[in-house]
Amino acid sequence: MKIAIEGCAHGELEKIYDTIAKIEEEENIKVDLLICCGDFQATRNLDDLQTMAVPKKFQDMCSFYKYYSGEKLAPILTIFIGGNHEASNYLQELPYGGWAAPNIYYMGLAGVININGIRIAGVSGIYKGHDYLKGHHEFSPYSDETKRSVYHVRQLEIFRLKQISGKIDICISHDWPKGVHNFGNQNQLLRFKPHFKDDIESNRLGSPPCGDLLNKLQPKYWFAGHLHCKFAALIQHEETDNITKFLALDKCLPKRRFLQIMDIERNTEDLKEKISISYDLEWLTILHLTNHLLYVKNSKHYLPGPTSNERFDFSPTEEEMEMILKKFNHNLEIPQNFCKTVEPYDPNDNNYGSQQPKAQINPQTTQFCELLGIDDPLSLAMLLSGHELSHSTILDESITSDLNNSSFIMDQSDHSEQNLSLESSPLKRKSMFLPNPKESEEIAISDNDEEESFTEESSEILNSFDSSKNVTTETFLDSSGFSDIDNKFEKTSNLEDLIEVQNSPELDIIVKENDTSKPPIKKFKRRNQDIYNKNSDEES
Repeated sequence: MKIAIEGCAHGELEKIYDTIAKIEEEENIKVDLLICCGDFQATRNLDDLQTMAVPKKFQDMCSFYKYYSGEKLAPILTIFIGGNHEASNYLQELPYGGWAAPNIYYMGLAGVININGIRIAGVSGIYKGHDYLKGHHEFSPYSDETKRSVYHVRQLEIFRLKQISGKIDICISHDWPKGVHNFGNQNQLLRFKPHFKDDIESNRLGSPPCGDLLNKLQPKYWFAGHLHCKFAALIQHEETDNITKFLALDKCLPKRRFLQIMDIERNTEDLKEKISISYDLEWLTILHLTNHLLYVKNSKHYLPGPTSNERFDFSPTEEEMEMILKKFNHNLEIPQNFCKTVEPYDPNDNNYGSQQPKAQINPQTTQFCELLGIDDPLSLAMLLSGHELSHSTILDESITSDLNNSSFIMDQSDHSEQNLSLESSPLKRKSMFLPNPKESEEIAISDNDEEESFTEESSEILNSFDSSKNVTTETFLDSSGFSDIDNKFEKTSNLEDLIEVQNSPELDIIVKENDTSKPPIKKFKRRNQDIYNKNSDEES
């Protein structure tokens, strides 16, 4: 399976898809899957821009709204995790994952999915120690503080991922795992990013929780973004023969290494031609078993460990997984149940509005939680804070009817008969079966990164992840406005070549640097809705 890996998308979906299309045309290949490693910026309208913890100059609608509205359809199945440049209010609607737009799937706060036999795990956000032990207490409209803390990784997601016992093929994070720089060309990294020197020398570069996950899961591949440079490493895990091939990529800007295309072998038992995305049974079971550990308060909370008097190992048994499989009627394929919950941006609308929107409950999450018998953290946080749950008023009648008739939706009168009891829910006083929908930073690096470009002499070339047959293409953006692809590909037969510096020609994709096709930033008036920045903690 040919997979395109993107570093930080920063809302530039059109440019990313156009770049991939050019590679496909010139090299006569077909890319099956696009993986984006955070800073996706799924902004649907101008209200969403107000929830992003970024300076005004980065509040740009970009192009995601076109795919959300249906003006365009993503040409490739796209999956992504969240970073620190996000429309957090939208991502909070989908804590366990869901369709952010047709053919564009968000993996949630943390998640594991299967795509044609390739098992992919992901964790969203960045690590900040002062928020790590807290609950998911934030919801829109945010304060200056919660606008940032909302995308900070929490211990529950890491705890859940650590329960996985099966093999993981790919792991995705926004942060780099702590210490991964020790396994690549560190001198070259410092030539690109000299301001990393202090963090490297003090062993503070990267996320400690992701470092723990790397050592626990030992996936074949680990992809990341965030630090806005390309860096490759080979991690030989202690006491095992496993090797993790790590690759970090840049952001989507001219002359930046933001895209890598590679072949990853699929498992032989799932060789169907159609690309399909499915829930992971072990992960679903872990979510169900750990639902009682969900915490939504703005205070520290500790999870069970070996010295506690309660269960702390939630690696599922065969019987527990069979129970979950029955809940899903032995069909784990993720339903195509995307629906719009807000009005998308209209560049021709002259109305204005710039306040943060109220938090909304997404029907996809309602369906998923009711089927699996778990709680929605956003709903819990709102209810425990005394806020009324908000449901979209723009769902058209056909979608609302489909949702109401779905086998996933349970009648509220039957709550007492459902598997989710009050004792298993974090909200002891109220069951979390929700009503049907109503009808009717600065970037995590210095400012100098915006102007920085890599020269041919100092560039790192990652030839191949596959020691036998993989061919990779490395993609750049240039400012000339013309397309030009260098046909030279490099191959390697040794894993050590993964981190070797080379000066050979590279595959360049060129698009306009000063793209004037973006819609102007206008303020937006929401239809039938209530009217609803402190130094960035992402600066390093």
